[in-house]
Amino acid sequence: MAEEVFSFPPQLRLRKPAEYKKVFAKPVKSSDQYFTLLAIRNDFDHPRLGLAIAKKNIRKAVQRNVIKRTVRENFRIKQHGLGNIDIVVLARREAVDAPLDLLRKSLEKHWLKLVSRCDSYS
Repeated sequence: MAEEVFSFPPQLRLRKPAEYKKVFAKPVKSSDQYFTLLAIRNDFDHPRLGLAIAKKNIRKAVQRNVIKRTVRENFRIKQHGLGNIDIVVLARREAVDAPLDLLRKSLEKHWLKLVSRCDSYS
């Protein structure tokens, strides 16, 4: 059996505006007080992650970077259970003041919810 690799190479990222546009067009949503996640099925055999952390919601670059690092790290660990979906993560203002372990738990709930919704959706 192949060993699972927990890296975050470029093929696991949404990079082009067209890729983001496709997710924003007709997504499956999952929201709470910290994040909104949008997802659709993709044609690859792995999940891809995109981040849209608005400067309007989270003013300081340091805070935006901490949130982005947390999301990437959580995705990196959970990627093998996500299947073939494209996910865009949007952060809300409340995410700035939340402890990191609470953000991680929130993301884990979102991953599970999106996988089950995308399975039933397509």
